[in-house]
Amino acid sequence: MASTDTKADDLAGLEAGLDALDAVQVRRTPTREILLNKVLPPVVAVVLVILVWQLLVWAKVTDDYKLPPPLAVRDSLTDMWLQGTLLEVIWTSVSRGLLGFVMAVAIGTPLGLLVARVKVVRAAIGPILSGLQSLPSVAWVAPAIIWLGLDDKTMYAVILLGAVPSVANGLVSGVDQVPPLFLRAGRTIGATGLRGTIHIVLPAALPGYLAGLKQGWAFSWRSLMAAEIIASSPDLGLGLGQLLENGRNNFDMPGIFLAILLILFVGIAIDLLIFSPLERRVLRSRGLLVKS
Repeated sequence: MASTDTKADDLAGLEAGLDALDAVQVRRTPTREILLNKVLPPVVAVVLVILVWQLLVWAKVTDDYKLPPPLAVRDSLTDMWLQGTLLEVIWTSVSRGLLGFVMAVAIGTPLGLLVARVKVVRAAIGPILSGLQSLPSVAWVAPAIIWLGLDDKTMYAVILLGAVPSVANGLVSGVDQVPPLFLRAGRTIGATGLRGTIHIVLPAALPGYLAGLKQGWAFSWRSLMAAEIIASSPDLGLGLGQLLENGRNNFDMPGIFLAILLILFVGIAIDLLIFSPLERRVLRSRGLLVKS
């Protein structure tokens, strides 16, 4: 009798230990720790880059018209702000980029699932998607202008041709990494076909899919900048790519540096505001991120 009680106690202790291992301890990170670990390092890095930039200007490593001082770029930024054109230029490009990216996700997701799950489709389309992903987006600008003219349709076409292969290939990679045990377990409980795809395949493939989305956004943004630099028309409005091209045409190096910095800023901001929170949420849901 005592032996039975001991075994029951051991099993209870084992279950309690396993429950403790499964429980993820989540705590709110103090504001001071966030400032020290996440805010301060990039701020220090930016300050150091600006300092090195200014030192190079003072050292006269090249002519002033080739390497403008940081204050000249700041003056260009101030002028655009006072003229009321800064936010308009940024929004023109950001709205195009986000809308084009959403369309790329809407097309690339079912395409990726089809390629990943149907062997004949993978054999036929898989190499083409890989080839399209390696093709520079700028190559599509000229035919898109000829086919669609100088309007927003050209911009969206270039974005789609650049981003859809990345989204689709990211999902294919994620599906390929789903353990076969998950699929067999899904079939056992009746999760087959579309139901299995929604409830088993997509959740299991989410990390790879998210990586494909991040890469798809990068391709969307790069494709849009290439299209805006080459395709110039009053009907298109002034975006960041066209701002960069205007600086080149006017030999305005402060304007060129400002356009480059704004393009970089938007790319970083989208990653921090959209993709980084999504990535943290996915990792936290899998017990891989214990701090919030």
